[in-house]
Amino acid sequence: MERNSPSGLVNTEAAVQRYGAAGRIWLDQMWLADPLADAVAADKQPGGPTTAVLRTALADGIDAVADATDSLRDLFAFLDDEPDWVDHDRMGRAADALIVHTAPLGIVLGAASLVRGAGNTLAGKPLAITERYVSQPAVRSVEVGEWLRQVITPGGMRRDGDGFAYTVRVRMIHAHVRHMLGKRGDWDHEAWGVPIPQPYMAFTMAEFGHIAIDAMHKLGVRFTDRELDDIYHLWRYVGHVVGMSPELNPACEADHVRVEELYRLTSPGPGPDDRDFVVALTDDYLAPELAKVLPGPWALRQRVANATMYGLQRVFIGDADADALGIPDGPLKHVLGRVGPILATAGSAQRRLRGERRNRARIEAAYRVRDAEMLRMRRDYRVSHDLVDTAPAASTSSTPSTSSMSSTSSTRAQPSKRPAAVTSSVRQ
Repeated sequence: MERNSPSGLVNTEAAVQRYGAAGRIWLDQMWLADPLADAVAADKQPGGPTTAVLRTALADGIDAVADATDSLRDLFAFLDDEPDWVDHDRMGRAADALIVHTAPLGIVLGAASLVRGAGNTLAGKPLAITERYVSQPAVRSVEVGEWLRQVITPGGMRRDGDGFAYTVRVRMIHAHVRHMLGKRGDWDHEAWGVPIPQPYMAFTMAEFGHIAIDAMHKLGVRFTDRELDDIYHLWRYVGHVVGMSPELNPACEADHVRVEELYRLTSPGPGPDDRDFVVALTDDYLAPELAKVLPGPWALRQRVANATMYGLQRVFIGDADADALGIPDGPLKHVLGRVGPILATAGSAQRRLRGERRNRARIEAAYRVRDAEMLRMRRDYRVSHDLVDTAPAASTSSTPSTSSMSSTSSTRAQPSKRPAAVTSSVRQ
């Protein structure tokens, strides 16, 4: 018998009427999480803390884990069986295409992707409950920025690549959060579905994929058709490794767009936590990072940076959704909305003039700049770990606890005044 959709969703009948089988799958998989990873999170690993055992299996193979549980062996049987459709050359080209646009990518992941995701209060419930929503947005951004750095690197998603390992660790972080929320006993399954369900995992892929690409287009970035295909291929494999179901894992632009549309259609809208998240993200992280690269007195730079970020958010998600999130309005959005075509024309001309050899040098330089920027972010925000599963508060536990998920540093660091490109992260 078909199970009813979570009662907190809206427009469920319209989802099926408009999207047919895809709409039905979207609703049904609100009850589906990640059985393989969830089984590992529920097991006690004889070899030690789950995080340590996982890293051994990632580095040396599952046979290197003494007394590996059946659940861990099942997970690695899946991970070690690379699909026939995977093309690592295409993913390497995708990394090269994205790396030369690191600055605009960082801007749109914060001002477009994260803000678009905040329009659905159900999707943000795990972060709100674990208090990870508004705490230290800069530290969270460094964590996910480090994951993104490993993924957007040629060879990063190979079985022995760091992007692959980081993505599996993110998968297990999700599973531990689900396990923790289940033990708390205050998760409303009937209203919200399972924590971090397949549809919202699919939307996360769209946040890194089409939502970011569309927002970058508004900033003047233009990818070729081949580059776009390669980028979507990269995110398809990331989705596979992070535990996406084949039915919902987006493989192309049309899939990404459908996921975005279903997310917005069935969302009950943002709640107070989502609005607080946007304020914290913008005022405590995005705007201060932008202010560092602006000229003039610090107070003036802060005002200009805040107005610019809020203006960009309105350009990227539209006035109606921005109003629902309480994003301040202002005339700057009209100026920002018109700069894209001008920048695109200039960028295309420069690309033609550079030629293949100079483009390759530009790509290699961009990787170096990106890596240096991540080091700068770590220093400025005093982040010594890579992902939350190795944060100081989580290091002595087999699973990230509520406290370790809500605070990844013992002190709130003050960023330095050194100029930096804006980077950010998508919610997880």
